[in-house]
Amino acid sequence: MSCATWQVIRRPEYRDDLDAIEAWVAKDNPIAAVDLWLLIDSQVDHLSDPNFPRRASERVAGAYELVAHANYLVYFDQDPDRCTVTVRAVVHVARQFP
Repeated sequence: MSCATWQVIRRPEYRDDLDAIEAWVAKDNPIAAVDLWLLIDSQVDHLSDPNFPRRASERVAGAYELVAHANYLVYFDQDPDRCTVTVRAVVHVARQFP
């Protein structure tokens, strides 16, 4: 089955990660923190487009990763039978994950 669009599901862990990143950056620059949160989440929105590039993760078995920012990767799964993308986590590129 080919998906015209993908439904993007954000797991609570992803939202928690994004909120923690925002809180960390906000210590020095609250405006940049909000901008970063919005930038990363807007990149996740692009996953609803079936033509948006996807790359299999070399770090997390069975997952895909999105470079949402130069310093942050978003990990997600996709289910082509259900046309869903489930966003797992967002992490700093220097972090060992999982």
